[in-house]
Amino acid sequence: MLDLLIKGGTVIDGTGAKGYIADVAITGGKILEVGKVTDPARETINANGLLVTPGWVDVHTHYDGQATWDQLITPSFWHGVTTVVMGNCGVGFAPVAPDKHEWLIGLMEGVEDIPHAALSEGISWGWESFPEYLDTLEKIPHAIDIGSQIAHGPIRAYVMGERGAKNEPASEQDIAEISAIALEGLKAGALGVSTSRTMMHLAIDGEPVPGTFATEQELLGLAKAIKKAGHGIVESAPAGITGDDLLAPEKEIAWMEKVSVEVGVPITFLFAQNNVEPEAWRVMLAECDRANLAGARIYPQVFGRQTNLLFSFQGNNPFFRYPSYLPLIDLPQEERVARLSKPELRNRIISETDPNDDAFTKFVQNSWNTTYELGDPMDFEPHPDFSIESIAKREQRDPKAVAYDLMLKRGGNNFLFFSGINYTYGNHDCLREMIAHPSSLLGGSDGGAHCTYICDASVPTFMLTHWTRDRTRGERFPIEWVVKKQSRDPAHIFGLTDRGVVAPGFKADLNLINYEELNINTPFMVHDLPSGAPRLMTTADGYEATIVSGTVVQRRSEETGERPGQVIRGGMI
Repeated sequence: MLDLLIKGGTVIDGTGAKGYIADVAITGGKILEVGKVTDPARETINANGLLVTPGWVDVHTHYDGQATWDQLITPSFWHGVTTVVMGNCGVGFAPVAPDKHEWLIGLMEGVEDIPHAALSEGISWGWESFPEYLDTLEKIPHAIDIGSQIAHGPIRAYVMGERGAKNEPASEQDIAEISAIALEGLKAGALGVSTSRTMMHLAIDGEPVPGTFATEQELLGLAKAIKKAGHGIVESAPAGITGDDLLAPEKEIAWMEKVSVEVGVPITFLFAQNNVEPEAWRVMLAECDRANLAGARIYPQVFGRQTNLLFSFQGNNPFFRYPSYLPLIDLPQEERVARLSKPELRNRIISETDPNDDAFTKFVQNSWNTTYELGDPMDFEPHPDFSIESIAKREQRDPKAVAYDLMLKRGGNNFLFFSGINYTYGNHDCLREMIAHPSSLLGGSDGGAHCTYICDASVPTFMLTHWTRDRTRGERFPIEWVVKKQSRDPAHIFGLTDRGVVAPGFKADLNLINYEELNINTPFMVHDLPSGAPRLMTTADGYEATIVSGTVVQRRSEETGERPGQVIRGGMI
């Protein structure tokens, strides 16, 4: 008898092939048959009118700490993701010396904006080495599968101590030890090694991530560990991604090409359009093409939409450092909004400035041309005519007044968003070119990170709603292509060849989707992190069921209580 039978759905199998109506038979956590199935099953799901797809594989998340206390792995869980990969951008929580717990928390807090109190209270620290970290995760029940890379930053600090943390040059002996620790992690199941080279990534003390200035020899040492392990990928947050170094594209591709060709390993790097030099991405992509033709395997990792900083009176906003706003920060939301709605206080706040002349506040005040109302329903591709700056000019008003009044809508729960990446020209045309490139890898959701500013874990859902169905300001993608782009493709690039396709023998990780009703709900603030710290949450409608290893973990936005998720061990699939 079958464990589970899905009847009559439209199978979009993850290979890019046209969808077709079929039954899917599951037993022992794997797909047994796809076609006309008559065998009896312990459970049968009628999928008539639904899409049956592979579960989404999100290879760029930061749930490294959250995975030790959150069994669901939200928000990704609510968006059809059945596999997450963490340990990105050169940061993680292993290896770690017993007296360096607080230092690693400060590194993650600074780079990924995860509250210190949540990490300090939530992580129990039952490990020192990376293998012990994976063993700890394995003891915790999870709804979805979790894989991790081993991060360069913690390795460097563990081997070199303060010299490593302060980015001092590594000696030959240091490099040998760094490579050995990386190899130990890879043999235990790390999916790769990550590193950060961007000055955007700073620890809470202002120090760049350890390894930011690593020499080519140090990077080769990491790659050689992957070669020895027989599996894995190098992931990099490259220099110049924010436009801070205009010579970076050529330099970054140069070391990636050398490492990939010389050692024979794949490399993926964060890739985006920035507002400083909005055409630099074309140079980097051309360099990537040239390197790949020369024998490299380099995959630009592209975000599925622009990266958005969300502003609202629920949390961070352009006014939260102003003198008259500060007393309101700790008030309950309803009371805060009631006070903000009073004309006298409104006018006073709008007339003020940040007395500390904070860099972030100045940055926001100079970015009204790329700041928009998110709206309900949400619009992530608004026309430039609807930027805060354009509205203010049209209505002859102060941009601050426009922003303030828009955030007061919907009972004070309305959002604005600032786009610093992938939206310079006020549309998704450049982004579409990046996503469509044959070497590009979909990633960058940053699930688990930037808790009160960014909420992009919904991107896997956005890929279907926006890019295959709802986009009106340019070309869309075929749904079969998008399904492949976020299931089989990332899985196979990361060596997870057991998943990402609806076919016999593959892992039974599936989504049953009501395509017409699929929708991302407006983000909202919750205080469910350890210590009660806040984070933005995003959910979705339209996922009729999500299945992991043949077990239903979610039905119509309600979790089932099942925990079939596993810790993925690279090289052991």
